[in-house]
Amino acid sequence: MSLAALETEAQAQGLTLRGAFHPAPDSTLVLLGPDEPRFWTRFREAPEFGSTSPDPLDLWSKRVIGGLARRWQGDAIYPSDGPPFPDFLGWARQSGQAHASPINLLVHVDAGLLVSYRGAVILPQRIALPPARPSPCDSCAGVPCTTACPVQALRPGAPYDVAACQRHLRSPEGADCRDFGCKVRRACPLSVAMRRPPAQAAFHMAAFMKD
Repeated sequence: MSLAALETEAQAQGLTLRGAFHPAPDSTLVLLGPDEPRFWTRFREAPEFGSTSPDPLDLWSKRVIGGLARRWQGDAIYPSDGPPFPDFLGWARQSGQAHASPINLLVHVDAGLLVSYRGAVILPQRIALPPARPSPCDSCAGVPCTTACPVQALRPGAPYDVAACQRHLRSPEGADCRDFGCKVRRACPLSVAMRRPPAQAAFHMAAFMKD
């Protein structure tokens, strides 16, 4: 089994590999996230999308990633497992493909600030992995994420002000973030390449406002 073979199978399901590392000498943990922009079409066509569940995306993720884990003879792990909850942010950094950004959100070397993880699979074998890659923020001109937030809920040197962010989203002034996604995440040059459709962005922001 190779990383390329796993990627091919994951992409056939609307997912992609967002990093991997060896938690033990004889095992490999693979992180899975949406393969954008194709992911949204796959999810919208799935039975979970029209369900009455409060978390249809979690249901979809568990079905799809659970199926991959069985085919790969591994064990699936999900961000919603817990408490205690799995350390997906720590795993992402261990993979060498994600880093802390200037505003303390995780930034991925390919997905930028729009990185997300739908689950992980621990494989009972050691797979060859690519080398770690440097943070894209090190060469980012102007670091636009540091000034993009209209209410300064995300800014350098300060913790994320979740309450201020949610108040803004619920206000008339928050329509742009609410309908098209977080301005800070969209400001990342790498995130532009993700081409996340507005309907998907609005779906995620609606879920965030429920928290």
